[in-house]
Order: sequence, then C-alpha cells, then structure tokens
Amino acid sequence: MAEMFTSFNFQPYLYDALKDLNFREPTPVQTKVIPLVKAGKSVIGQSQTGSGKTHAFLLPIFDKIDPEKDEVQVVITTPSRELAYQIYDAAKQIAGFGSDKLIVHNYVGGTDKVRQINQLKRHQPQIVIGTPGRIWDLISAQALDVHTANQFVIDEADMTLDMGFLDQVDKIAGSLPEHLQMMVFSATIPEKLRPFLRKYMNNPVVEEIPVTSVINPDVNNWLLSTKGKSKNALIHRLVTMGDPYLVLIFANTKTRVEEIHEYLQKQNLKVAMIHGDIKPRERKRVMRQVHNLDFQFVVATDLAARGIDIDGVSMVINDEIPTDLDFFIHRVGRTGRKGMNGTAVTLYEPGDDKAVSELERLGVKFQDKEIKNNELVDTYDRLRRTKRKPRQEELDITMKGYVKKQKKTVKPGYKKKIKGAIADQAIQKRRIEQRADFRRTKKAKKNSSR
Repeated sequence: MAEMFTSFNFQPYLYDALKDLNFREPTPVQTKVIPLVKAGKSVIGQSQTGSGKTHAFLLPIFDKIDPEKDEVQVVITTPSRELAYQIYDAAKQIAGFGSDKLIVHNYVGGTDKVRQINQLKRHQPQIVIGTPGRIWDLISAQALDVHTANQFVIDEADMTLDMGFLDQVDKIAGSLPEHLQMMVFSATIPEKLRPFLRKYMNNPVVEEIPVTSVINPDVNNWLLSTKGKSKNALIHRLVTMGDPYLVLIFANTKTRVEEIHEYLQKQNLKVAMIHGDIKPRERKRVMRQVHNLDFQFVVATDLAARGIDIDGVSMVINDEIPTDLDFFIHRVGRTGRKGMNGTAVTLYEPGDDKAVSELERLGVKFQDKEIKNNELVDTYDRLRRTKRKPRQEELDITMKGYVKKQKKTVKPGYKKKIKGAIADQAIQKRRIEQRADFRRTKKAKKNSSR
C-alpha cells in the first residue's frame, strides 16, 4: 500500500478493501478531495471520467459512517440506473470488509417499490444510493427517512441537469437537514446548475482537477472516413480485425443501436445491446453477462457512456460523433483505463469536419487511418487543403498580358516594372471604389432630405 493512501488515516478495514481492489496510490482527484471530505467541507469536484471520483467520496464516507446508528446517514444520487449500480457495487465491496451492521441499499426505477417500502418499515439503511426519481418516491411515501442524513452526494450533476432530474434532486435536498455536508461531482458546471448550487451550498470548496489532455494519453484516437462506404461493413471489419478483448460500439440513437446489433448478429457475432428502452431487469442481466465476458462486443447509446464501467475495454468505436461533444469524452473514457492502452475509432463524414475540429481544440489528437490489407494504416492528412499557401489575388487580363510580355522580352529592370504596374493598378482600383462610395453616400443624403 502506497504511503499516500496511508496518510489519509482511514479505519483499518478500508485499507483491506483498497488492497482487494489493487489500488496502490490515489488518483489526483482522490488526493485533492479525500482530505476535504474528511474535514467535513462541502465540495464541488470537476474531473474527467475514469478519474477515480467514486472512491474519492466513498472512502471518506465509509471512514465517517457509524454502523451502530440504524438510520440514514448518507444519500447519493446519480442520473442513470447503470451509474447507481456501479456506485452500489463499489460501496458493497468496501462494506464487505467492514462491520456486518453496515447496510447499503440501492433504489432505482423499474424495481419493486412496494417491496422496498415494506423493507424500509423494518429498518433504514445507513447509505442510500439511487436515481433521483425513485429516492424521491420513497421519501414522499414517508418510507425513506432522510432527515437524519449528514452527507449528500450528487454524482454526474451536469448529466442530472441534462436528463431533467434536477427538480427531483432539489426536492430531495429540501428534505435533508439544513446543516449537512454536500458533495457535487460533475465533468462540467453548466450555468443552469449554478442557482441550485448557490441555494444549497454555502462557500463550498471548488476543486477543478486539471488534466494535460481531455483524453487519456493511453488512448489512440483514430479517424476513419466513411465516404462511399457502408458504416455497418466498416464496423464489422473493425471488430473482426485481430482479436480485440472487448469492444464498445456507441451510436447516437436507439434505432441505430438496433441496426448495428442486428447487422453484426447476422454476421454470426455474439453481440450485447444496451439502450434506454430495454427493461431494467433485462439490462441488468446483460450487464452481468458483459462483466462476465460472455460478450466480446457491446452496442450502446450514450445512456451507457457514463454508466458502464467494465475493465479491459480494448476498443471503442464511435458510429458517429455525438451532438453533445461531452459524450465523446465519456465514450472514449471507457477504454485505456488503469494504465492499460486503448483505441478509439471514430467514423466520420466530410460534414463532420467542424465537430472534429472542435474536439481537436479540446485537446483530442486524432490520427487519420484507412483499412488496407485487413489492417488500419496511416492515410492522408484530412486538413491538407487548409494547410496550402493561399493563392495571390487574381490579376486582370491586361496585367496578365503585361507580365507575360515582360517575361518574354526579359529586359533589364523588368521585375521592377511589373511590380510598379501592379501597384498602379491597385491604386486605380482603390480610386474607382472610393469614387463609387462617394457617389452612393451623396445619393443617400439627397434621398433622405426629400
């Protein structure tokens, strides 16, 4: 165990949990956030996906929890079921090394609410994790008693806002004690989120974890042109070249996810499919199979971009660039994790140049590739045309003839004469334009005085 983790002075069982996870030293977000949470400060943490923020709040939360109190002490909200399950699994792993009295419950939509209400009548969990809608349902049904909580975590706050769940989070926050520690984690802090933060957070510590690049340097970002090619066929070739360990294929719509899934199945590939319209029980079963590596290929919408946390994703394929470029970052963040190398292949059309340029301004370094002899090889620079020297201003027919004539005669001082003639032409052109402007101004004044 690295000395940096021991410097946090956690309870001994937390070091057993860290050892089980093979966590050797804290990530930058953990180094900055853990001491603040331990000190009881409210925190707004901005960091990229895959930065280790889940354990940045879970570890100090477990360090402070009182297993003897059979009451809600912590509420954690997250905008998607997948993320809730991910945080719940991480919390259960830590709890497994602690006291038997530690109770962690997960509440998400699509599960048995009546059963949860009956369970809550018998006992309250110390840690509540779930989606805003279900947590608020249980609070408003007077089943979940959160007035005893002293910590409130809002994970993926920007996504919570984008998905329309901020009102429910607002209601949950309004049900909690006035004096409590709040932790808000978000990739970005949109302007529409700020009034909520001001309402509930008094002088929070804002920690923006700087990164040298918006994308993990262990990820190769490759661009593959789809011009004149079938996208489905390109995806099939990409996933069957070599032997990738695990491939995530992201599409912008559930219809497109279904199209890719059907096409790859017809090519006799075993492919999992995840999108918002798949029933929760089915989605949970598929996710379990994916974690067990029963599938080598997964096609998903952006719902899963922040919700799937699978070790060993060797390749991410973007069927197209998402409209919200933040989702590109989250998609690509699924690979190249825990020190492993990863590859992200983005299919693009000429009309995507603007989006590609915007991603490059964010720090994404693309390499242009094409498929030759069943492998990806370097190809021409997509921006080669824009790098050419600009052409000089076109000369008129008279000047072209003059230049041609002077070149033929090649008399002494001909270059000087050509330059002088061109300069004279430019002066004449400016004078004509000035006269035209003067006439227009004069005419406009005359018309206005009538």
